[in-house]
Amino acid sequence: MGYQYDLAAKYSQTHAWVRLDGALAVVGVSDYAQKQLSDVMWVELPKVGATVAAGDSIAVIESVKATDDAYSPVSGEVVEVNPVLEGKPELVNQDPFGQAWLAKLRLTQPAELDQLMDAAAYEAFVQEEVEKGGH
Repeated sequence: MGYQYDLAAKYSQTHAWVRLDGALAVVGVSDYAQKQLSDVMWVELPKVGATVAAGDSIAVIESVKATDDAYSPVSGEVVEVNPVLEGKPELVNQDPFGQAWLAKLRLTQPAELDQLMDAAAYEAFVQEEVEKGGH
């Protein structure tokens, strides 16, 4: 099964992506992650003003298969959440790099971006996951 990648994004080992939009970091889940979740039915987003550290849960995503946390790849303050997901959680499956972003953060540790994978490295990481028995 082929997966899509956003070449402008950086990726974490927890299958989250982050992309800079001016001074803000936009965070979401990867195409690989949404396919593992299957049909997304509900998304619980963080509160605006919350602070998260890299690796902290930033959202809870419920699908027909499971309920999973989405983990932030970077540290920052949540300055905006995606209101569209409240009424259309299925966008996580349909457009994980576009309309289905989860939150926008004001970075507190910009150097963390340098520790994340680019699209090519993440694609190799996903391939290893698949070979180990993922989907």
